Amino acid sequence: MQIELLEILRCPQSGQRLILNNPEYHDGLVNSGLLVSENGEHSYPIRNFVPRFVPESNYADNFGMQWNKFRKTQLDSFSGQTISGDRFWKATGWKKKELVGKWVLDAGCGAGRFAEVALEAGAKVIALDYSSAVDACYANLKQHPNLHVVQGDIYSLPFAKEHFPFVYSIGVLQHTPNVEKAFSSLPPMVSPGGNLCVDFYWKRLQTILHAKYLFRPISKRVHQQKLFEFLQKSIPVLLPLSQKIGSIPVLGKALKRFLPIADYTGVYPLSTKQIQEWALLDTFDMLAPEYDNPQTMRSVRGWFENAKFTEIEVFHAGHLVGRGKNRL
Repeated sequence: MQIELLEILRCPQSGQRLILNNPEYHDGLVNSGLLVSENGEHSYPIRNFVPRFVPESNYADNFGMQWNKFRKTQLDSFSGQTISGDRFWKATGWKKKELVGKWVLDAGCGAGRFAEVALEAGAKVIALDYSSAVDACYANLKQHPNLHVVQGDIYSLPFAKEHFPFVYSIGVLQHTPNVEKAFSSLPPMVSPGGNLCVDFYWKRLQTILHAKYLFRPISKRVHQQKLFEFLQKSIPVLLPLSQKIGSIPVLGKALKRFLPIADYTGVYPLSTKQIQEWALLDTFDMLAPEYDNPQTMRSVRGWFENAKFTEIEVFHAGHLVGRGKNRL
């Protein structure tokens, strides 16, 4: 942890500033220590350079497991593609030059695929996740001097309010127990005139008919390691079948949705090995999470309006995207 992060961190229970006790340093960074609220009533550990504001085990454990297993898979720097960057810039609508030297909050960073994009643009990024994926994110991006990684709860964010000119949560909120409540925690983080971008699964007939919803009542209750091992064996069989179905003229793309597998053949310019790895990663991502809550355009727009945001846009860009500006 970098010392400058102390200026932004707040006790998520009291809202007070935090005092650093018993720090141990490594290469100028705080490797371990204790963050204590000003009144001394609450404390939070720093382990492996990351402040920890949540229990070690929680509903997002499957995400910690998958991102530590597939730590680099979806990083553009690893895949050699611009898949994460393309999604980030299309969803946010932000310009690279706008982010230079600005504080950016990544709420739900996973292994850091989008944090990497913001860092490469010159932003000062706080990458937050509820799960142990923060360790994968830190391992992936620790070479960036503007990276700050925090393990925290989106329902109780440990930051000073109105601090961030840019806040985003991409691919995350639909996996929280209460999506509206999770969203409502983000606008208070945005500085006056600042920007917020979120995306969700889109609640529509096409989404509801996806095969994963037939299997999720069972798969989300299966032990994560057993589910992962089952998918490891199944993907080599299901992926070629999906690819064959997808090659059917006109109907192939729609028919593929009746298989519970993430098949990016013809979607992304990935190698055969990468197609298999992304299939395993995202199929596990479909079937393992405890929560999967798609949203409607109307509800997303309503949340931005209730937060008194302006320049609101809600549109489809692979996912259901909502973005807007905080009032000045």
